[in-house]
Amino acid sequence: MSIALSLGNNLTTGGIFKPTAINNTSCDNVTSFSGITGGGGLVLLSTQTASASTSISFTTGIDSTYDEYVFKFINLHPSINNYFAFNLSTDGGSNYNVTKTTSFFRASHEENDTANSFGYITSGDQAQQTSYQRILAPIYTDNDSCGSGTLHLFTPSSTTYVKHFIVRTSAMQENNKAFDMYVAGYANTTSAINAIDFKFESGNIDDGIIKMYGVAKS
Repeated sequence: MSIALSLGNNLTTGGIFKPTAINNTSCDNVTSFSGITGGGGLVLLSTQTASASTSISFTTGIDSTYDEYVFKFINLHPSINNYFAFNLSTDGGSNYNVTKTTSFFRASHEENDTANSFGYITSGDQAQQTSYQRILAPIYTDNDSCGSGTLHLFTPSSTTYVKHFIVRTSAMQENNKAFDMYVAGYANTTSAINAIDFKFESGNIDDGIIKMYGVAKS
């Protein structure tokens, strides 16, 4: 009764609850919610932390459970100045050599505001090639230099369609530049993709975290 009276006293003349009407944000005593459905949330499946690692691979958990997988790169730092890249596998990681067609464009801006650029990067795209796809423009080994970003991989388990991916990354490069990169394309295979590998084109991943999420189906 006291709760009902409290709510009633916090109604406006238009029948709308005031912000102070409900102020208990604790759900500690709730054991279940029935009849609630939804989708689209991220489900954390795996986290890997680099430590002078040649590469980081995800060889389990990529299956038909999810229609979209999201990979997040956090503060990747290289041992040698170079590009960060990825490749896909249809045999559980025995080989990373899936044929891809991709596009690559980027924007850059220097800290001292003396130069900026925006354009398509032909050296970053692929046309029916099996090599690793660049996704982070050269990260340098300066102590504070690193790169971060997100890769979306769609319906990797489909045996009917090609597999699309979209990548958005940001990196600190030489001359203290901010690089904003956009990569997209498709793995031109109707075989199921079941593994993915990330690495710098040379040297090691000195530091950084990569997380794999599944996007819950609606």
